[in-house]
Amino acid sequence: MANVANERDSDPSWQPQPAAAKFIQSVVETFLDQCLPAAHLAERMRTLTGTRFIDWIDHLVLPATVDIEDQLISVGFIEREADSHERCFVQENGVFPRVLLHDATNRSVRLRVAIRPESIVDFLMALDAAVFDQLANLPAGHDVIGECGGQMRQALIFQTAEAELWAVERHGHRGFLSPSPDLQRHQLARRHGEAFRLRRRRFDDEADGFAHTTALVEAAVRDIGRDWACDLFFAAERGFWQARNRAGQVQKQRQDQLGLGWGNHDHHTYRSSRKWFTHLVSLLEKLGVRCRERFYAGAEAGWGAQVMEQPNAGIVVFADVDLSPEEVRGDFAHEPLATRCEMSTPGLWCALHGEAILEAGMHHLECQFEFEALRDQLQANGIGVMKPFSNFPYLRQAFTEADRWPVRADRIERLLQAGTITPENATQFREHGALGSHLENLERNDGFKGFNQHGVSEILNTTDPRKN
Repeated sequence: MANVANERDSDPSWQPQPAAAKFIQSVVETFLDQCLPAAHLAERMRTLTGTRFIDWIDHLVLPATVDIEDQLISVGFIEREADSHERCFVQENGVFPRVLLHDATNRSVRLRVAIRPESIVDFLMALDAAVFDQLANLPAGHDVIGECGGQMRQALIFQTAEAELWAVERHGHRGFLSPSPDLQRHQLARRHGEAFRLRRRRFDDEADGFAHTTALVEAAVRDIGRDWACDLFFAAERGFWQARNRAGQVQKQRQDQLGLGWGNHDHHTYRSSRKWFTHLVSLLEKLGVRCRERFYAGAEAGWGAQVMEQPNAGIVVFADVDLSPEEVRGDFAHEPLATRCEMSTPGLWCALHGEAILEAGMHHLECQFEFEALRDQLQANGIGVMKPFSNFPYLRQAFTEADRWPVRADRIERLLQAGTITPENATQFREHGALGSHLENLERNDGFKGFNQHGVSEILNTTDPRKN
């Protein structure tokens, strides 16, 4: 994908896709009616994890009839090349599972739905621990297709006369057939995954931190390819963020009751200082994460963001930085930003805690949930949830209450000497720390793929450390 300055306007104007959403919802409802064990699982997803079954779907397999193909095309799906015998259709104007059409001459085709947990083994173990044995027509054991430690694994979970539920685990592989076994590559992937998880994050000079991280990324890309490297890198990033975020720990434990992991992640948010923003973008681009659209909340907000995406690894990044109105007109993702004294919320957060890609870790992980269910369930588990900053029929968003992190004395002193914070702010940070990270509760409807610029500006203003 080309740089955003060359490919898209600053706002690609993502629009809800209600017709496509209605088609997918209808198929899923039919599937759940035909596969009662899957319907039982869907209800457990909602009550135990606050998530919706439809948000876990990786792809659907339908019979290749003229009527179904016409319906797909009429709601915006287009055909794309696939590595399987089925024809593959995608809706690129929204967030939707891919649809495969299977031509089964002279025999019926079961409606098939594949969901995507983070680990297929964890998912199968959790299902065995759950009480599904009272439901008929379950397979006796599960045969996992695909090599242990490979990029793609899948298994039949439930089967009825009319429908099948499958699970698929992906690591930077967009195809539908598991890659050929490659033991050496699998071993290299484990080595690089561990290196990402254990990488050094705190440096006296951030330049050394970027050089260290870049070297790890380049080595992984060289050995296993950028798609798999990207998957491993962000798995490590979620782990580091979770270790510092209580809401993330509680919700991960809840999702692990069903062996789902963080397979419902929507995007990963990084904050950056102006000095290091282009370095952050460059590092992500080495992993195949490309600029998608620019995001600017207006002159009064004092910040902007670059939305980036790696479709093969299923990764979206929201990278925000202090920004002026003039700078958003240029290619701020690749053109260095001049140093300035005044700081908006992203810049001050980095000055207090460090770069999100290094010492601080991600500012927040945003996952897809059933908005009200998650809010109520987290509150019942002692996790506060802030006022929604997006509350549209097609997009609902809210942060959990932030953890407070201690702030190093030298960081406070530098900000005080520069006049960025007041003596009162400094005392507050010394005694009580400053707002750290969040888990974000997000519900997307009608396949809406974009963000709420006004709402994000409001929440950044609300979470300015100087006001808390």
